[in-house]
Amino acid sequence: MDSISIVGGGLAGSEAAWQLAARGIPVQLFEMKPIAFSPAHKSPLLGELVCSNSLRSDDITSAVGLLKEEMRLAGSLIMQAAEAARVPAGKALAVDRELFAEYITERIEHHPLISIRRNEVIAVPALGWTILATGPLTSDSLAQGLKRLLGEEYLYFYDAIAPIVSADSLDHTVIFRQSRYDSSPASTGDYLNCPMDMAQYEAFVQALLSAEKTPLKPFERPVYFEGCLPIEVMAERGPETLRFGPMKPVGLIDPRTGRSPYAVVQLRQENLAGDMYNMVGFQTKLKWPEQARVFRMIPGMEHAEFLRFGSIHRNTFICAPKVLSSALQIKTHPQILLAGQLSGVEGYVESTAVGWMAGVFAACLVRGVVPPCPSHETAHGALLHHLLHSKPEHFQPMNINFGLFAPLPGRCAKAKRGEAYSRRGLTAWRTFLRQVAEVAPVQSGL
Repeated sequence: MDSISIVGGGLAGSEAAWQLAARGIPVQLFEMKPIAFSPAHKSPLLGELVCSNSLRSDDITSAVGLLKEEMRLAGSLIMQAAEAARVPAGKALAVDRELFAEYITERIEHHPLISIRRNEVIAVPALGWTILATGPLTSDSLAQGLKRLLGEEYLYFYDAIAPIVSADSLDHTVIFRQSRYDSSPASTGDYLNCPMDMAQYEAFVQALLSAEKTPLKPFERPVYFEGCLPIEVMAERGPETLRFGPMKPVGLIDPRTGRSPYAVVQLRQENLAGDMYNMVGFQTKLKWPEQARVFRMIPGMEHAEFLRFGSIHRNTFICAPKVLSSALQIKTHPQILLAGQLSGVEGYVESTAVGWMAGVFAACLVRGVVPPCPSHETAHGALLHHLLHSKPEHFQPMNINFGLFAPLPGRCAKAKRGEAYSRRGLTAWRTFLRQVAEVAPVQSGL
């Protein structure tokens, strides 16, 4: 059997390659690193996380928690890597990003049916089955080729990443360890909390608003993803926005005062060693010297050592409702499938899920079988429905949420909806997996 080409070794491309190979189909995985790097990538490893190290909630009654459970049931390589590299993060699933990427790279490199080609693909392949999973930072040359192929203008928005600080540079006489609503002793909490009183908060917001930002290029326009707004953009929306957003103090008690702070900055463990912490919700486009100046105003961070400053980059995606078929194929070029954020979803987990679907759909298509599609009741099906059936003129990348699912029948108490969506979704997902096993089974011994 001829091999399938996959362009891009991120989460979606790695997942698609694994699912194809697991079904006995040879794969050539093209990854441009370390020959070339995007503005946000630094490591030659596959599956590099360039933004947060969190894969968000692991609660099965949340939409993203349900999506992860579906992925676990489906044999997701990325979920296996996440479990192997897991770090404490309360109810969230967060990982040591180096161990995470090393796990993915090792498994892909040693699979007998996957061949990794370390070179940049500068044009859309003209022949053979191909999955494009080049992500939101698709190189300019390949992006231009895809634009010509589609005959469509790209949509785009800007995504910002949060700073990482050294743990031993923090003042732990001020910062306290606690998770929200955690009734256990403070020392067992998964987050570090930097408390602010009213005067400190107001001074911080003013400094944030007046700080110098990295300017966009003349031809660029600031279209930000609402789920990942730069901290300074949120501050521009009103003086209380941050205090009801990433700096909300709800569910936290400062052990020094016995009271909830006026505002709080949370830090999440970045690696297993616990010597690096990510500033939760502090993605930013401030200039680097300004980040150091303003963020050192945060109590407990006066002498913070920044191991990575925040930055901003452009995310590129296609208008999926115009371009894609139900099997993630480009309608005008059905041998080319799209996966990951390039297809029009947002988030690590969502990108991986679309990579899984692209791999499984391609495994069916190369055998001449019409792929089964997951029900709109499942998290995977909800993402696919968003890509295929959104209004093109208003299409934007989305994180998974229950608003994308088929409505629940009848009335359901709000407190029980997550459980109802999860129970219904997993039932439908198991049915779908049985359908997949009939037409594209995983082969034993691989």
